[in-house]
Amino acid sequence: MDRDRAGRKARPDPLVRAGLVAREGDGMRKKVTIVGAGRVGETAAHVLVDKALADLVLLDVVPNLAAGKALDLMELRPLDGSDVSVTGTTDYEETRNSDVVVVTSGVPRKPGESREDLLRKNIAIVKPVTEAVMRTSPGAVLIMVANPLDTMAWVARQVTGWPRNRVFGMAGILDTARLRSFIAMELDCSVKDVSAFVLGGHGDEMVPLLRYASVGGIPVERLLSRERLDAVVKRTRGAGGEIVKLLGFSAYFSPAAAVAAMVQAVLLDERRVLPCSAYLDGEYGVRDVYLGVPVMIGAGGMERLFEMELTGEEKALLANSIKLSSESIAEARTLLAAEPVGTVGATFATPQ
Repeated sequence: MDRDRAGRKARPDPLVRAGLVAREGDGMRKKVTIVGAGRVGETAAHVLVDKALADLVLLDVVPNLAAGKALDLMELRPLDGSDVSVTGTTDYEETRNSDVVVVTSGVPRKPGESREDLLRKNIAIVKPVTEAVMRTSPGAVLIMVANPLDTMAWVARQVTGWPRNRVFGMAGILDTARLRSFIAMELDCSVKDVSAFVLGGHGDEMVPLLRYASVGGIPVERLLSRERLDAVVKRTRGAGGEIVKLLGFSAYFSPAAAVAAMVQAVLLDERRVLPCSAYLDGEYGVRDVYLGVPVMIGAGGMERLFEMELTGEEKALLANSIKLSSESIAEARTLLAAEPVGTVGATFATPQ
């Protein structure tokens, strides 16, 4: 690759960076595959069609499900003003040479089901999915959405052997969006002016760093009382469960939008700094673990990982999150070593 005067790799030309062509000198649009045509997958596909960033392939093992939803999306294009193509399939050959692959497939935990049973089921789905992606799109960036998120991202990297910049997961960006929303609701201000992020796992073990949160540049700790901030944090941690109680199933609009933001950052080489589930190799004092941390996302995938300065209390909270992720990954390692872990079932359409 050409280099600029400072010796850095030269950035692609504007058409490449805008996502209008896949590579310099290549007139083809980029290609994104979404594995799993459930609520998150179909909604992410809709958002991406609206953005007209790339041709899409929607894949699901349920016969005709992805094909039907893809046709529906094709038919809305005149209303969205989008000319991208959308293909629905059960065949990974249709996904060949994708630039980005998003894996939303998986099953939720059922009442009374052990964590090991859930891990076994989802490894039985994610492992062969990842193997198929590795075979058909060996140069892709892989974004994991299936739960338990950190563990499934680890499984995907373990199976592919790909560098960590090309395998990462969506979690922190969703939790951060929820935190920003609740802060804006408390202050009755625009969400556009709220800056905040969280570290750690998805759910109770997340670590909101309120010291870094601000509204229009004003520290949020100057605008809200400790009592109200604690309430915001509590609601953020329980946001997913709150929606489940209301709907009877998991959220999908906001997770799908989070997926689309990550895909866009890769396709347009935006170099956005977003909290994502990333592979740690010594950062935050831990190795061989996926955890939610701020990273830079661009054309190369996860191009940079940021370590934040933490207080003693924040370190303790993050240590708990690391412990839970490490335990889950240890179980996954054992299950992966015990072949076979299961077979792929018709479960891709399960709401995420």
